[in-house]
Parts: sequence; structure tokens; C-alpha cells
Amino acid sequence: MNHMLVRRAAAEFLGTGVLVATVVGSGIMGTLLSDNLAVTLLINALATVAVLAVLIWAFGPISGAHFNPVVSGVEMVRREMPILEGVIYIVAQVIGACAGAILANLMFALPAVNTSTNERTGSNIWLGEIVATAGLLLVIGALTRTGRGNLGPALVPAWIGAAYFFTSSTSFANPAVTVGRSLTDTFSGIAPSSVPLFIVFQIVGAAVGALLTEYFYPRRGVAPEPLDLPEPIHKGPHD
Repeated sequence: MNHMLVRRAAAEFLGTGVLVATVVGSGIMGTLLSDNLAVTLLINALATVAVLAVLIWAFGPISGAHFNPVVSGVEMVRREMPILEGVIYIVAQVIGACAGAILANLMFALPAVNTSTNERTGSNIWLGEIVATAGLLLVIGALTRTGRGNLGPALVPAWIGAAYFFTSSTSFANPAVTVGRSLTDTFSGIAPSSVPLFIVFQIVGAAVGALLTEYFYPRRGVAPEPLDLPEPIHKGPHD
């Protein structure tokens, strides 16, 4: 791997790690501060929205701030990212997510790996993940296709923050984050047995979001090549 790819992968590792550390850590802090589930969820959502905005701003110019295997996967399918680079991104994201969960556990004096017992399952929950992930990919696609990527630090966290409260799954919308959150038996955790189907429906949601992007924001057609015609012969006034 060349130096630039290593740096981009490191940005994906660190960004995803900090994101998961924030999701898990703020969930733990929320339960310490209040017995009210709504207050805990609000603390969790606000911290996640804030850190996501900072991370996208900080690492967007370096790696594109994917922090999410389905975002990288869609780019690979569209041939906007080389397969090898996309695979490296995804590996970095998953490892980073696990490291972030471990970091959060340790910061609150919990075992480094404390497998979650929080079962999250059911068709309504899976539908929530489809909606959350589809919306996320549509927002990202709209920003990319309209050339307004500078709004990413505001609009991507805005969608995630809203989806925390209007989807039944509280908007994981990220396979790497889902894997990382299985390593903590706290407010934000998800039982390992619930992880595979969560990821399946996140991929379904990503496909829906990608298709919606193609429908609402189709690629601009390439202008046809000019015909290679001979130069016109300019006759004089007496010819």
C-alpha cells in the first residue's frame, strides 16, 4: 500500500473508532446521569450528532469520511472506488469500531470486551434499519451528486440525529458500528446474535438509498464527442 492509502485507511480507522467510542460512552454516561430512558437516549443522540459533525469535517478531506462499510461498498459497486481500496477501508472501519467500543468500556472501568445481551430483533426493528440506512445513503448521494459535499458535516449528522428518534432501531445504519456495539453490554449494545440480520437489512437499506439517488440525482450525461469534420474551405469573392 502506498503512503496516501495508509493515511486514508488510518483516518477511517480513527474516525470509526471515535464514533463508536462516543456512541457507547455517551450511552453509559446517560445511564449514570439519569434513570429516564428518554433522557439517556437524548444524551446518546446529541453526543453522536456532535462528534459525527466534527469527524466528517476533520477527516472528509483525507478519506471522504465514510466510517461505514455500506458507504464504501456502494462506491465500489459504482466503480467510484477501487475494490482493493474499498476492502481496506472496510477492514479499517470494522477494526476501528471494535477498538472504539473497547476504549469506551475501559474509560468507564468495565471489562474491555463485555459481550452485549441486548437482543434487538423483529421485523419492525429491521424495517427501521432499512429506513435509517436508505436515508443516510440518499443524503450522502444527494450531497455528492449536487456538488455540495461541504454541507456533509451538517446534513449527515442531522439525518442520524433525527433517525435516532423516528426509527424503531434507533438508527445504527452502519455494519461496522453494529459489530463494535456487540462488544459492550451497556445501553448502546446489541447482542451478537442480532448482528447478522441487522447487517443484512442495512445492506438492503443501502441498496434502496443508492437506487433512490440514481432516480432523483442521475449522473449527468457525457457530452458527445464533436465530429472530426474537415475545415470548411473559404472561397474568395472572385471564386
